[in-house]
Amino acid sequence: MVKLLLNIIGTLALALGILGIFLPLLPATPFLLLASACYLRGSERLHRQLMASRYIGPYLLAFQSNRGIPLRAKIWALALLWASLAVSAWFAPLPWIRGLLLIPGIGVTIYLLRQKTAPASTRR
Repeated sequence: MVKLLLNIIGTLALALGILGIFLPLLPATPFLLLASACYLRGSERLHRQLMASRYIGPYLLAFQSNRGIPLRAKIWALALLWASLAVSAWFAPLPWIRGLLLIPGIGVTIYLLRQKTAPASTRR
């Protein structure tokens, strides 16, 4: 029963993590790490599949081993973040909302830039 619950939580976390890759206010990394932890304890097969994933696996391995975030992932994250914030600001009905959108944008940018960049050998 516990393993089933861990697998369900892991799958929900994985879905939120994948959404977080594309949505600026939803953080991808904590959800992907949660999915990895849940799968590690709930299903060896699901954990192996997650870590073998072409896109998510190397990112998680680098982050979990404290090697940092690959440069390519940082660039993509910042580009998608600011592009989606710009679109959100364009459609924002009130001018003050545009200013509020800067808060998470600047916060996430500072966070990503302060994280260690993974060495070239861990990049894909």
